[in-house]
Amino acid sequence: MQSNYLLTSEHMQNEKIVPKWVSEEYHKYREVVMKPTFPCFFGRTGEERGELRYSYISHSDWSHLPRTLSTFLQLVKEPPLVRRGLFIFVEPENKEQPLSYYRNYFWDVLQYLNRHDPKKWPDHTPADPNDFLWSFCFDDESIFAFGNAPAYKQRITRNLGKSMVIGIQPRRIFEGLKGTEPNGINSREAVRKRVEAWDKLPKHPDISHYGDPTHHEWKQFFIGDDCEPITSKCPFHAVNTNK
Repeated sequence: MQSNYLLTSEHMQNEKIVPKWVSEEYHKYREVVMKPTFPCFFGRTGEERGELRYSYISHSDWSHLPRTLSTFLQLVKEPPLVRRGLFIFVEPENKEQPLSYYRNYFWDVLQYLNRHDPKKWPDHTPADPNDFLWSFCFDDESIFAFGNAPAYKQRITRNLGKSMVIGIQPRRIFEGLKGTEPNGINSREAVRKRVEAWDKLPKHPDISHYGDPTHHEWKQFFIGDDCEPITSKCPFHAVNTNK
């Protein structure tokens, strides 16, 4: 039985370590991310350097996920700062589902993590998603999460294969690249221009930067496959909190 679910690129390609579907979907993901024109050069560089980490969940078992995420967050804290991301591969559906299905699944995973968070919701981040300073939190760390799914047909930068792939980025990795800092502004705009070129669509209206008082961060976690702003309420509710 698999005991360590925080995996490297080498692990993801070894079918003695991971199920066959995991290695197959990882190869599809890597084919996309390693293209020279892939918009997120941070993701491509991290993949090249072996700095990213991976995990997977089946539909019937998410039990390792809280422990895996805690282990990853501890790794990120180790000096020197490495801009690591964690990519969680979800067992593919037998038949591709609509985008709404994957969005609900994504939020169910975050809700599950919140229910099994080893720590209470931290004081440094509002628990209400309607607050513009809200961010998902786990193990006292603020996190940016984003969903990629096979149902994306126009925003193809969000389609990485048959698996839904959940990206996890602790906010501490954006040190020096915050939304109001020059390096952050420049790098963000460069990535977004490349995304627009790939998708042949303008930036989604719910995309902004953390700390923008006109912005709801949760909407950026799982954007639409179009140019329409999300008008629904946030499905996430922090239950592991003293607030």
